[in-house]
Amino acid sequence: MGDAKAQQSERPKAVQVEIHPEPFSPWQRLESCCDGFAASAVFIGRVRPESAQGAHLDALELTHYPGMCERRIDEDAERLRQLHGAGAVLVLHRVGRLSPGEVIVLVVVQADRRGPAQRCCNELIEALKHDAPFWKREWCGDQGAWLSGNTPL
Repeated sequence: MGDAKAQQSERPKAVQVEIHPEPFSPWQRLESCCDGFAASAVFIGRVRPESAQGAHLDALELTHYPGMCERRIDEDAERLRQLHGAGAVLVLHRVGRLSPGEVIVLVVVQADRRGPAQRCCNELIEALKHDAPFWKREWCGDQGAWLSGNTPL
């Protein structure tokens, strides 16, 4: 019985959520996370070069409520993982001031088949956009404007 408990604690958690104030390489994380499943669905999001109004964007600033944000994403990811029968989920999200083109989010969903992986990944991206407690401010020149909504699908 003790050995089974030890083995269970050594297994990676089915859902991993990380908020990063510093840049990360999605390619390095992909190399280290995609083992043991037949299918992986991946979404990499970058900061757009234009503001919501179409102006040249100098930077996107993201803030979050530490602890609460990770918990919310973890709950959504676990719910969707179970709903779709996926095996593992990884969510990395940036906060801070980001320049156009910088990676802002990486979502990886692994499953035994492509359908569950793709459906779970798609729904998780939408949950991140609409439910996760991030606040975004676009910077165009020295003017910052807080965003009140999300970009369309």
